[in-house]
Formats: sequence, C-alpha cells, structure tokens
Amino acid sequence: MARIVLIDDDEDVRRTLVRMLETAGHEVHEAADGDSGLELSLRVDPQLVITDILMPEKEGIETIMTLKRDHPSLRIIAISGGGRSGGVDFLDMARSLGADEALQKPFRRAELLDLVNRLVG
Repeated sequence: MARIVLIDDDEDVRRTLVRMLETAGHEVHEAADGDSGLELSLRVDPQLVITDILMPEKEGIETIMTLKRDHPSLRIIAISGGGRSGGVDFLDMARSLGADEALQKPFRRAELLDLVNRLVG
C-alpha cells in the first residue's frame, strides 16, 4: 500500500482515479490544483504524486519542478489529456523536468496500477 497525492482539477477524473487506487489498496489524498497539491504533499508525506499537467492556478509542470526541487527522491506520474500545444509535448516536458512516468489520458486502469506498482513497489 502506498500513500499517494492525486492532483487533478477535473472532479470526475479525480473521483475515478481515487476509486481505482483505493480499490487496489492505496491511501489516496486528493487536491484540485498544484498549490493545494503542494500543501497536501507537505502534510501527508506521500510516496507518490500523480499530477495532471494542464490545470488552473499552479499547473502541473511547475508543480513537478517544485516537488522535485524540494523532494528529489519523490516519485511522480504526470497525466494529461492536453497532448501538444504549439509544438510542445507536455508529457515529454514533464518527464524531462522530473516526472518518473507519464500517461496520456484516457488510459486504462491496468496501465496506471502497473506504473504505481513499479514506482512504489
């Protein structure tokens, strides 16, 4: 069982992912934006953070950079349905700035759980 912080501005996505992760035995704490996710991460000391990239307030790339700066060993999965914008691939950028893995939405439950298990055992 891993302690996970899930950051996504879409309530339906959060609810679905929380259900997937909790059913697999993980403890999940959720936040709707990067600022809330960073504060939550300080309080609960997660083993893994799963963060969306495109969000209002503090977006995912900045959140990943802050998490990695403050907690270099923290494992991070970036998720996004945004794909590319202006020739920029957000998931590739997230990997290059500290995300351990990245998933393009929509993804299958098995894909997510495989990555979580690989990153946190």
